[in-house]
Amino acid sequence: MAIPDKMYGVVLTGHGGLEKLEWREDVDVPRPGEGEVLLRVLASSVNNTDINTRTAWYSKSVRESTASAAATGNTGPEVADGSWSGSPISFPLIQGADCCGEIVAVGPGVPGERIGERVLVRALQSTGAEDGRLSTWTFGSECDGAFAQFAKTFAADALAVRSDWSDTELASIPCAYSTAEGMLQRVGLKDEAVLITGASGGVGSAAIQLAKRRGAHVTAMTEAAKAEALRALGADATIARDDAFPADAYDVVVDLVAGPRWPDMIAALRRGGRYVTAGAIAGPIVELDVRTLYLRDLTLLGSTFQPDNIMKDVIGYIEGGELRPLIGREFDLKEMQQAQKAFLEKDHIGKIVIRNAG
Repeated sequence: MAIPDKMYGVVLTGHGGLEKLEWREDVDVPRPGEGEVLLRVLASSVNNTDINTRTAWYSKSVRESTASAAATGNTGPEVADGSWSGSPISFPLIQGADCCGEIVAVGPGVPGERIGERVLVRALQSTGAEDGRLSTWTFGSECDGAFAQFAKTFAADALAVRSDWSDTELASIPCAYSTAEGMLQRVGLKDEAVLITGASGGVGSAAIQLAKRRGAHVTAMTEAAKAEALRALGADATIARDDAFPADAYDVVVDLVAGPRWPDMIAALRRGGRYVTAGAIAGPIVELDVRTLYLRDLTLLGSTFQPDNIMKDVIGYIEGGELRPLIGREFDLKEMQQAQKAFLEKDHIGKIVIRNAG
């Protein structure tokens, strides 16, 4: 296809409220460099990281829940560390961690026969830091992402997918399912009793499916109105957000919320239990009684870095018919402000996906 010089997209102009998301039709089309590919974006979806980056919630100066400043954003010089990586963001930025796309051009060193592939892009990508260690960044946070007509990425992070799923169904997968799979592999979940918090969201609902394929007994923490849908997805039991946790009940806690109830989650672990987290939407500051940690032989794990196999494994599950997408609502790309507003209202189950306009 002929590649234009300009494209449309939603541009984040700075930390702040929804008004910082601007629709533009004069954005330069990126050009793939060495080892990169150019994608025509087919569909994308909304994630907490899009909201958190816009609002600068990742700043160490912010101690409240992700919803606390979702409408206005956290602003000022004290939130310069408000990106996923902790480094200042260079605005304008095209967000969008999730991307289902078609390769339409390749840079030097990439085989031309890759043109035409339908691909999913790794949402969490690892690059070499100057000191030789791996550094993880998020597509659409530390680089431009999928909320546009075209996007570029490293060829190694654009993974071919062979499936009869629609573009929007595939676009619901990369960030949520790779995060959930990364957590379950990190914590080594087997056929055990697991509690999943934030279970109606993208990562939580993905974790239910991925835990069930391992033979786990899944308890999903959610509001009562969503309990039946999560049981239909595979949860064996549900627990309301304000219910007391059973004592000594779970081998593993997969946590996405943290917040005031964090000590109760830890107390619900069996002796030798494991806890893994990749989110803190209810608040990042928690209280830990260290005696509980060592006297009960608990293991606490964080999960961000993903080995290359994680996204490949997820695509394998899709191609093998082991997963199904869970889409709550759909919006056009031009409706990004409305899409993020709906995301924050939390009335949906699963993912809010974004249809591309072209």
